[in-house]
Amino acid sequence: MPTNASPATDADRPSIGEYLLQRLQDYGIADCFGIPGDYILSFYTMLEASPINAIGCTREDCAGFAADAYARVSGMSALCVTYCVGGLSVCNSIAGAYAEKSPVVMITGSPGLRERIHNPLLHHMVRNFRTQYDVFEKLTVAGTELDDPETAFREIDRVLAACQRFKRPVYIEIPRDMVHVRPEVRPLYSSPIPPSDPRALDEAVEEAAQRIEKARQPVLLLGVEIHRFGLQDLAIKLAEQAKIPIAATMLGKGVVEETHPLYMGLYEGGIGRPEITQYVEASDCVVMLGTFMTDINLGIYTAELDIGDCIYATSEQLRIRHHHYRDVKLEDFIKRLVERGIKRQKPQPPAPTEWKPEPFKLQPQDPISIMRLMRRIDEQLDDGTIVIADVGDSLFASTELTTHNRTEFIAPAYYTSMGFAVPAALGAQTARPNARVLAIVGDGAFQMTGMELSTIVRRKQPVIVIVLNNGGYGTERLLHPGEFEFNDVHGWQYERLPEVLNGGTGYLVRTEGEFDAALTAAWNDRSGPSILHVILDEHDKSRALAKLAEMMQKTVVQQ
Repeated sequence: MPTNASPATDADRPSIGEYLLQRLQDYGIADCFGIPGDYILSFYTMLEASPINAIGCTREDCAGFAADAYARVSGMSALCVTYCVGGLSVCNSIAGAYAEKSPVVMITGSPGLRERIHNPLLHHMVRNFRTQYDVFEKLTVAGTELDDPETAFREIDRVLAACQRFKRPVYIEIPRDMVHVRPEVRPLYSSPIPPSDPRALDEAVEEAAQRIEKARQPVLLLGVEIHRFGLQDLAIKLAEQAKIPIAATMLGKGVVEETHPLYMGLYEGGIGRPEITQYVEASDCVVMLGTFMTDINLGIYTAELDIGDCIYATSEQLRIRHHHYRDVKLEDFIKRLVERGIKRQKPQPPAPTEWKPEPFKLQPQDPISIMRLMRRIDEQLDDGTIVIADVGDSLFASTELTTHNRTEFIAPAYYTSMGFAVPAALGAQTARPNARVLAIVGDGAFQMTGMELSTIVRRKQPVIVIVLNNGGYGTERLLHPGEFEFNDVHGWQYERLPEVLNGGTGYLVRTEGEFDAALTAAWNDRSGPSILHVILDEHDKSRALAKLAEMMQKTVVQQ
């Protein structure tokens, strides 16, 4: 809640723009992605002079994807664009961040308040001055227009606190004649997160603990919120204490190290590994922590989970069987379960945690395939790798990769917006400069946003981009079989893009041997980005995509 404000002198009164920049730094944001424009230029000048690093991108939606990935890696991010032509261009990126709980602070300029007198038709305006605000009200968890000096500081703090609390994007609009205004009150606003209801928490923990202790075959199913809220250590401690096997959803892949002895793999309903699906669905107590019940996470709703056997805990709700508990924080719930201690008496049926692929043997002369490519990448991954997968088989085949320690695995696995991976690689590499960032993207998705590689070249980031070229939209070909030209894309010489962009190294790959050599060379090259153009057979596909397509054909194609 806000505290009482008091008069301040010019010496200790920041301007609205200065205060916003300081509060972003207080939340650990060191970089800001975006594109300048006249309505935000005044703030951009201030941003350029601040300790925050302003990173110019080629397109607003790319800046949004970069900010999304940055937030997933570092905890919160910032995006700065101009009014309407910039703001409305970033709608899709912010929508994806909202859907997948990525805390992005969207900052946008707008016409000055004095310019709006008599409602003139100013450039960039759509319908009225409120249109952009109204659009983003549907795409963010909190928003504000800083049009009143008396409330500006409180509004900034309220919105940033909501971003941190709910792990979703927020919206801050600054009329350009408000950036340098110095309010008469000093900022004294705080927004504490409400604590859990103690009685509800006690009852929920006890009911959950007893359910787990009495269960014959309990399973932990971890989702993306365990990562977003930094609860990995607590979740692992709970699993180890109770000796409960762990599975993860596709959106939550990489939430814990996949080499942990209790980890089984991804639970994906009917499209996943049968032994994992069978074990989870045979459980009489599935403890779902931070998990979203999306169609992709549940294998296009092929999952067969009985709600009566589930404990479902997220930041938004807590349900144990058919009992709902209000005002219980996810972190408090897991922490108290650990503190209470789970004392199970029954032996657990053996879980499929010992799965290991056949040792990889390179076949240098063989044409490269998507599954063999992933097997070779798996050999290369280490604790410092961040894998970013775009939509389609870039994503589904990548689920076969094994993350080490807490290797990041980033993908739009729920919102599934094509064109995510390359700009996301920019964001991830910016957030963690010493990491090895590997982006896997199809040719169709690359042609949407791949020119953000220009910014990666400019910043000399050693990102590795693997372009999977099967001549078009491979997933859609499977969903709607037949020879349709709309599923084809024009062929590019992707390996030659470094020549156009004046930086980086390109590789053309057709065989396993060529891929092995290119990946090895790229991995050892920290001077700039590498792009591996991999030629795949048009009909090549991963096991997971083949199963997914078979199921989705029944719903996406009208008979």
